Amino acid sequence: MRQTPEVEATIAVAKEVSWMPVRKIPKNHLVVTGGYSSRKNAQIDAFESLLEKDYFLLLDFDETVDSFEPQPVRIPVPGVPRGYVPDVLVHYCPDPVAGVEPKSSLVDVKHTDDLAKHADKYAIKFEFARQFAEERGWEFKIVDQHQIRTPRLANLKFLRAYRNTTLVVEDIDCVLDCMPDFPCSHRSVLDRLAQTDDDRLRWLPVIWSMLLTGHLVTNMDEPFGSEVLISRGGARAWPR
Repeated sequence: MRQTPEVEATIAVAKEVSWMPVRKIPKNHLVVTGGYSSRKNAQIDAFESLLEKDYFLLLDFDETVDSFEPQPVRIPVPGVPRGYVPDVLVHYCPDPVAGVEPKSSLVDVKHTDDLAKHADKYAIKFEFARQFAEERGWEFKIVDQHQIRTPRLANLKFLRAYRNTTLVVEDIDCVLDCMPDFPCSHRSVLDRLAQTDDDRLRWLPVIWSMLLTGHLVTNMDEPFGSEVLISRGGARAWPR
């Protein structure tokens, strides 16, 4: 579809825009803002909603993600004085088999209620974001709460509470020595390791922490219950 001269001029300006990061998130009494400590990015990343913070957590523990940049670009939009700033630019790791690097994703994180309520306001912003992304070999995506607040997120929040557990080689070896060659319940491993209640209190954080470091693996898309099926991992060293 042919654009008006005003729109074409705006796109031309957008091509010259430099990025990373372009906007400081102010304090807001209406929504929760703050900083997320990202080990993958080795910095504190600002967020302006709890939904955005939850998305950062998913990205931080996604093995396919190389890095992500909050508030990455300011896109000029006709009628919008300050332009439009999407929430995050996600860069992915090259495909280990094909060696092809996937397109980066320019992402806006929104609740579906917000999207419905302000559909008209967002329409032109999203249109320009898609064009902006395509011109740079990226893709533009809208991610909502249904894609973020999943069992995986709940599991990661639980495990992340153990990220400061100190792991020593001897403890890792002890846990792995108790693991059979097939998936088993974390409780069965704990029963082999611990003879007393105090022993259980000592070893349980080690098991949870080893799921973070990749020495143990589980299906993160299944909600954790009283029995979590675990198996040996490849020590992927997820960010902690």
